[in-house]
Amino acid sequence: MKVEAVVFDAYGTLFDVHSVIARCDELFPGRGKELSQLWRAKQLEYTWLRSLMGRYEPFESITRAALVYCCRTLGLTLPDSALSVLMQEYRKLATYPDVHGTLQALSPRKLAILSNGSPAMLGAVVTSANLASAFHAVLSVDELHIYKPHPSVYQLALDGLGVGKDQVAFISSNFWDVTGATAFGFRTFWINRSQGQPDELGYRPAAVLNRLDQLPQALD
Repeated sequence: MKVEAVVFDAYGTLFDVHSVIARCDELFPGRGKELSQLWRAKQLEYTWLRSLMGRYEPFESITRAALVYCCRTLGLTLPDSALSVLMQEYRKLATYPDVHGTLQALSPRKLAILSNGSPAMLGAVVTSANLASAFHAVLSVDELHIYKPHPSVYQLALDGLGVGKDQVAFISSNFWDVTGATAFGFRTFWINRSQGQPDELGYRPAAVLNRLDQLPQALD
């Protein structure tokens, strides 16, 4: 069926989580890239662990806890002032260069974000990027108290947009997220900017794209 709605992951797909590297380097000279990469990995790990444990904490709390852990692991002293500065960076992450043009090209369809992010975090980063008017809905797992890739999260998009599974294109740069959405029944598109390898979980996306701006043509 015709794609009526395009649902995007936020972090790593629309917003560059590693745009925090510059601020990390200001606070911890020469350690910014290392800290950012470990921070992202631990942040994701905490979402999966808390979902499995049945002990939900909002994404902002998880992001803070992951940062504290990573600084301790890397031997970096993290005063409250630095913690606050880095947490604020997540509210104004840079978009990838092709995001605005792609969203404009897709605007006749319903566009939405479906994210692990806390509502306040998502609202802030979308507003900072001047994208609030681009989306029909910005959906957070917070109302479910469980993280991706649990199937109930992808159902949230159907409920919020009033469309069927076969009318949705789901877009993510995170292959684990693509896997969850594909298993749920969405037509999925993997934005493989880093030229990574797909996980062996038994699911493949409808298409693999190198850049987000290839999406409009892929959908058509």
